[in-house]
Amino acid sequence: MMPKVELKSLQYKLLKNLVNKLYDQSRFYRTRMESKGVTPDDIRSLDDMAKLPFMTKKDYRENYPDKIFIAPKEDIVRYHASSGTTGKPTIVGYTRNDIDNWSESLARSITSAGLGKHDVVQVSNTYGLFTGGLGFHYAAERIGAAVVPASTGNTERQVELIQDLGVTAMACTPSYMIHVGEVAEKMGVSLKNDTKLRYGLLGAEPWSDKMRDKIYDSLGVKGINCFGASELSGPLFSECEHQQGIHFWGDFALLEIVDPKTGEPVGAGERGEMVLTMLQKEAFPLIRYRIGDLTVMDEEVCACGRTHPRITRITGRVDDMLIIRGINVFPSQVEYSLNTNPEVGNEFQIVVERKGALDTMMVRVELKPEAFTDNILELNCIRERIAHKLRSLLNVNPVIELVGPGTLPRFEGKAKRVIDRREI
Repeated sequence: MMPKVELKSLQYKLLKNLVNKLYDQSRFYRTRMESKGVTPDDIRSLDDMAKLPFMTKKDYRENYPDKIFIAPKEDIVRYHASSGTTGKPTIVGYTRNDIDNWSESLARSITSAGLGKHDVVQVSNTYGLFTGGLGFHYAAERIGAAVVPASTGNTERQVELIQDLGVTAMACTPSYMIHVGEVAEKMGVSLKNDTKLRYGLLGAEPWSDKMRDKIYDSLGVKGINCFGASELSGPLFSECEHQQGIHFWGDFALLEIVDPKTGEPVGAGERGEMVLTMLQKEAFPLIRYRIGDLTVMDEEVCACGRTHPRITRITGRVDDMLIIRGINVFPSQVEYSLNTNPEVGNEFQIVVERKGALDTMMVRVELKPEAFTDNILELNCIRERIAHKLRSLLNVNPVIELVGPGTLPRFEGKAKRVIDRREI
């Protein structure tokens, strides 16, 4: 466990080297620094980070595919790309050291969560341009665990593999973890009682502690919250066994939380937008990248003894935030509220429309099989109870549509929770 003073000293040294290198070698970064009147000589402490310019996804897109890369082409050993669901995809290049650091970071993370060489890890994230599959694959191999590279889809086969190979951990999205449980149940298999599956390495979409409890109670799986993004490398960080926030390894990443509107640092314990500087990336460096996720930083030493900073659960994204009649609404808030109702199943969908000048929000809610009934009075009671809780939490008045079990679409990757039909 590195003392905090030593960790900060190491971070400053790595930051200083990074800024010097980019000022000398990157036309993009040099132009950006000059536009703010900053030179490497102005970076004399970690607090001087605030003098450096931000980066956003827009910069990636404007410099597509590789204009921000600084490593020679012959040193690039891998490319990955984002999905491009919100615009042009972003391409990330990796040197051999970048791949090693990516693997090392996630290996540390899943080790801190309790996994080791005796585990069998079924990687059910997509392999390919998406970084999830290979990220967990290399990390699990690095700690000596056995890997089942199942990728996505063919869920019945996934359940068979869990049983037949004694899988102890599964890497996927939280919604897919629940879907696997549903499919297993239809096959007459209880993941909780009939398999060795005990850990879920879960991420890539917002989820709540209520959802974690549901996964544990119904499947017997301890959900480990994982974090990463294709721009950073892929999945890099996770909770430790104490589950008091996601550890960010300070020798790989420098973490800031800023006000999304002003870009100024928020106070200790305040929620804001996550900004990351990757301290050791070679091919595709990042300084002060505004990733768009909203969270809180905790710099207290963790119960596990680690000094690296943590973030609380991500509660939304700057660009996913819905504004309904002037009120900010996050899908994670809706999920939290729905999970307080015992009749509600695993899936929901938010549909936003504009009628005249006014926005309307409908929440389609899937009920559990035991709660679904032909009794209209009972359904009305459930609908009103759900609507009341959402009104109290969100301060908006949603329409609730109850639907039967298995009605809403399932996703093998990120769940699509919002359909925004407004023409603005």
